[in-house]
Amino acid sequence: MSQLLNQIYSHYPPTSLPTTKLNANMALRAILVTLLFASLFLSPTVFGYPTQDIKTWCSQTPNPRPCEHFLSQNPNHSPINQKSDFLKITKQLALERAMKAQSNIFSLGSKCRNNLEKAAWQICLELYEHTILQLNKTVDPGTKCTQTDAQTWLSAALTNLETCRDGFIELGVSDYDLLPLMSNNVSKLISNALAINKIPYSEPSYKDGFPTWVRGGDRKLLQSSSPASQANIVVAKDGSGNYKTINEAITAASKRSGSGRYVIYVKQGTYIENVEIKLKNIMLVGDGIGKTIITGSKSYGGGYPTFKTATVAVVGDGFIARDITFQNTAGAANHQAVALRSGSDQSVFYRCGFEGYQDTLNVHCQTQFYRECDIYGTVDFIFGNAAVVFQKCNIYARYPPNKTNAITAQGRTAPDQNTGISIHDCTVTAASDLKSSQSSVKT
Repeated sequence: MSQLLNQIYSHYPPTSLPTTKLNANMALRAILVTLLFASLFLSPTVFGYPTQDIKTWCSQTPNPRPCEHFLSQNPNHSPINQKSDFLKITKQLALERAMKAQSNIFSLGSKCRNNLEKAAWQICLELYEHTILQLNKTVDPGTKCTQTDAQTWLSAALTNLETCRDGFIELGVSDYDLLPLMSNNVSKLISNALAINKIPYSEPSYKDGFPTWVRGGDRKLLQSSSPASQANIVVAKDGSGNYKTINEAITAASKRSGSGRYVIYVKQGTYIENVEIKLKNIMLVGDGIGKTIITGSKSYGGGYPTFKTATVAVVGDGFIARDITFQNTAGAANHQAVALRSGSDQSVFYRCGFEGYQDTLNVHCQTQFYRECDIYGTVDFIFGNAAVVFQKCNIYARYPPNKTNAITAQGRTAPDQNTGISIHDCTVTAASDLKSSQSSVKT
């Protein structure tokens, strides 16, 4: 500012003019300074974006107020000339605010007042990390990202934030006074990006019974009569393999070179362990439903948030499971108890079993496909917000303590998310413990 004023003054040096002209010169300076300040305060541009342009673009979103606010506060973005520019900037804003929210969440750890708040806080930290990864993929020029991919990843990012909030509510700490600091309108900005990026629905395509996004090599593994023969490592309880536990095998897989398909053969047996798979392109192959069993018993009734009850939780993209049973034995009295939770994009489950009661199978987010699987449960036993297809599966309703069964609970929170539960050519029937009481139970 001072440099600009000096430039103005330099055109009219006061000592070089007569008094009459000096007075006129001073008046002219005053007018110029007034006009300069007026131009600064009345400019229709805020940080490089014309205010009217901001309003015009943001009016096309479901949440215009945070759009206008954050767009006007950001001087570092390129001009908005077309819809693709607006989408790019909106995604970048969502990423920036998500990173800010993650920083806020991290700082809240020492302020948790009890174990329930700490549990919810830890879940939110994890989910915000996943959200940032998803948002990064939509803006990273080095990542192959179609419009459909972007919609899937944005949908997953938003689902993660809703799950974070649900964790506080579920644990009875919804009055936690610092919870609003986690948001920073990230959800609304992601919803805006979903609306801008929205694409017309198109029927999914299949090849040899599997979605076309399943790679040729993976399709061969799924159709092979002996996929175990192609295993990188073997898990066997009796010591006849490379490892005795699945967790040991996952640790070994983390040391592999590259991120190509890695096949773990799990021999027949019951493996009592909770497994979390963050690695990409892992495949678990068993000896068949009811033969290779991974089981656990964590539950909401046992003091765990639903999100953390899963016997097996998968977040690494490209996960495949075949001929395995995932089980949670907590029982109906312990309420939510997840056998498997998947947030793995383009994950496939073929000839697998899922056994539990309430919340057996959490199809949390991303694109998933289940074929020829057996699924047992009572209340909301297929739930989540993935774009998921169940094909030629057997869905068994068990006897519920409260006399009411609900098979699915779809978790979409924004109309533009490309999510939903599709049940195609499946059989829905009563499990053995319900057959004799079907007339008294509503399903």
